[in-house]
Amino acid sequence: NFNSNFISIYLFIYLIIWQALWVSWCHATQHYPASWGHYDVCKSQVYAEDRLAWHYMACQPEATDMTKYLTVSLDPPNITCGDPPEMYCALENPYMCNNECDADTEELAHPPELMFDSEGRNPTTFWQSTSWKKYPRPLQVNITLSWNKTIELTDDIVLTFESGRPEQLVLEKSLDYGRTWQPYQFYASDCLDVFTMEPKAVHQLTPSTMLEIICTEAYSTGYVWKYDKTVRFEIKDRFALLAGPRLHNMASLYGQLDTTKDLRDFFTLTDLRIRLLRPATGATMVDENNLSRYFYAISDIKVQGRCKCNLHANSCVFDKGKLGCECEHNTTGPDCARCKRHYQGRAWSMGSYLPIPKGTANICEYILPSPSRHDSWESIDCSCCVPCGKNRCLRSKELCVFGTFVINKMCVGLINALFPGRGRKAMRVHLSFSLLPTARVCDNVLLRCQNGGVCHHHQRCQCLAGFGGVLCETAQCQGDSCEDLQSSQLSLRPLPVAQTLPLTLLSLIPSLLATRGLTSL
Repeated sequence: NFNSNFISIYLFIYLIIWQALWVSWCHATQHYPASWGHYDVCKSQVYAEDRLAWHYMACQPEATDMTKYLTVSLDPPNITCGDPPEMYCALENPYMCNNECDADTEELAHPPELMFDSEGRNPTTFWQSTSWKKYPRPLQVNITLSWNKTIELTDDIVLTFESGRPEQLVLEKSLDYGRTWQPYQFYASDCLDVFTMEPKAVHQLTPSTMLEIICTEAYSTGYVWKYDKTVRFEIKDRFALLAGPRLHNMASLYGQLDTTKDLRDFFTLTDLRIRLLRPATGATMVDENNLSRYFYAISDIKVQGRCKCNLHANSCVFDKGKLGCECEHNTTGPDCARCKRHYQGRAWSMGSYLPIPKGTANICEYILPSPSRHDSWESIDCSCCVPCGKNRCLRSKELCVFGTFVINKMCVGLINALFPGRGRKAMRVHLSFSLLPTARVCDNVLLRCQNGGVCHHHQRCQCLAGFGGVLCETAQCQGDSCEDLQSSQLSLRPLPVAQTLPLTLLSLIPSLLATRGLTSL
């Protein structure tokens, strides 16, 4: 018994220690804390007032590797090595010149697409420029990455060099598909000398200066060391200026993103440009007798981000070589940046991250189209909306005076008059009146509430006793008692003046038919 108790205590202590270590490890490695809110669902169905309705939320696509969807271009276009074939020397050892580049041999070619292939191959694949054979003319290359779509950065931009890291480099971005450019960050071995800027690191910035464009000397070491090949543009360090260490206070960052356009635009782009201005030399002087050791070579570029959909889509599709948001919330466009036709009931607005974790959708609302001259006389079917839990729209063969139709799971009313006829020659008269600026559940003027119901704030029908449903269309009594109950209650209430409008319109129908030269049916 003593041994078993000892073992039990030992296991209990071991489990406590293991759980503590596991929790600590999770916190240390967790990039996206639970307080972030992932915004991966745009809407969900909820059951309210005896019917299913949509509850809308802010949403956005998941972050992913955006290099899968870009196109790359080089300037000058003939800057890639291999045409003609060329031998290269190592930067560290100018006498080791056994690296050949030949564009016509697959194993020896280094085209630009090798900057974006999967890493882990042996030998490493990389893009490589021609060597600095025209020194002292500058060896400069512009590498432009284009998405033809607005994207948002969510993690650091990382360039991995196979050669020495450049001594001078500028990272630029465009928000208008390459028409104009603005700097993201300057890189140099001597910022003051090259760019007349004092060197600075991101951790020296403050929340009030987090959008400052800086020059850093941290990534411009000439020699290539085993763990010293990368050049970074630190996105997460800038996030941390508002969200705190380990990004634990995302509500603060989201609040700023909601209200500060400059902050949103800073992490948004359509194109990225890497300007390589001076290759690694490893010394203050260039060895003019061995220019084959000076060149650029990049093995990998990482750009982590998502499609910008203004919090109105949770997926972005790549179709026919082009990215596009699958818009929700009655929005449309590549970035879901405008309302659909007939959904301008309120001005378009991007979604909001707040309140965490679901945000606010700010959906575009339906607006009834204004009647045109063709709306009064059309050959149409009168569609009566009969909500029955699934909001099905049923066709009526009888006189349908106060018909409604379904828009986005809501019953939106029009006055429809259908005069029964025989066969295909039956005449249908459609009178439509846009009396409301936006789609509403009910209205006392259009008499959407049935069986004596009265519309309350355009959102629900207050039904007489014995009736239920969204439009009071469901009888909750049986037989003659329904009619007795309804007539007794109607006699206690005067008919609102507004409700006489449709009856007046019906009385005008014969004269309308006569003016059109139509015979009675």
